[in-house]
Amino acid sequence: MVSECLKNHYFCDMSNINIRALAKELGLSVGTVSKALRDSHEISAGTKKKVQDLARKLNYVPNPYASSLRRRKSKTIAVVLPEVANSFFSLAIDGIEAVAQEKGYHVLIYLTHENLLKEEAILQDFQSGRVDGVLLSVSGQTTGIDHIRDLFAKDMPIVFFDRVCEDVETTKVITDDFESAYKATQFLIEKGCNHIGFLCISPGLSITIKRMQGYKKALSDHQRAVDPSDIIICPDDPDKNYTTIRNALEQEDRFDGIIAAIEKLSITTYLVCKELRLSIPGDVKVVGFSNLSSAAILNPSLTTITQPAFEMGKAAASALFKALKKDSSMPANECIVIPSTLIVRDSTG
Repeated sequence: MVSECLKNHYFCDMSNINIRALAKELGLSVGTVSKALRDSHEISAGTKKKVQDLARKLNYVPNPYASSLRRRKSKTIAVVLPEVANSFFSLAIDGIEAVAQEKGYHVLIYLTHENLLKEEAILQDFQSGRVDGVLLSVSGQTTGIDHIRDLFAKDMPIVFFDRVCEDVETTKVITDDFESAYKATQFLIEKGCNHIGFLCISPGLSITIKRMQGYKKALSDHQRAVDPSDIIICPDDPDKNYTTIRNALEQEDRFDGIIAAIEKLSITTYLVCKELRLSIPGDVKVVGFSNLSSAAILNPSLTTITQPAFEMGKAAASALFKALKKDSSMPANECIVIPSTLIVRDSTG
């Protein structure tokens, strides 16, 4: 049965029927509906029948404009990032461009500056056919995914890397965030730390959640209490970050170990410790998720969880071009995990 809501909204204007409407009515993803309508072997016969029956009932007609745009290649892909100051993204771009140049494609870089509205506007612009495919690392404000599904509905291939949306059925290229944070926490425990703080930004991001889970699990596995107040959520403003971390390190029961879940918080921690005359690693041991080439020459050199940024960029681009080669609007629904590396330096003694 077609829901009354869909009847009332759509039957007066059949031109409004699109893949997203079909997906919502059936409780399926946009990707599944798209594949079912193309009679993909990845979709079961029962699901195909449900989708195709509803499409016929609602007189769904594929958008020929979108299809023609998909056939008319721009030979350009877009990379949508929250920032480029982070060395991870700079290295990932190098990996993406290495693959794109080999394929004869141009790469356009778009920055959201951690702003959801900018991300939505950028993805809306792609519906015009400006690019052939999108590599996306979502902003810190991204919670809903309607704007991403809207782009999928226009037959635009999208591959996530690093910061992903778990609920979207497409290729996701990530690193082992849970395991890396677990390893970092366990390492600090083994180095004698009794009070380990976890510094992060954007607690709703998938990478932040997994790193936080790894930190908590390591504490629990070593019979350490997990105190919510030891998780310091910073506001992603340099001055406010400094104040937040300084307040934490001025406490009588201050941290003797810190895990900085993103690169910029490691550097701020160094600045705060210098201002407070706290020795690293004597008073505070520090591990940071960072790809900084200067980590080895900081004073003291920074122990890092170093992500395989270049390899992740290459893997994401390769997945996107695989979909483009098949002229498929939906890359394979898979998760590619490339492990990070704990590199021990002087900041942990």
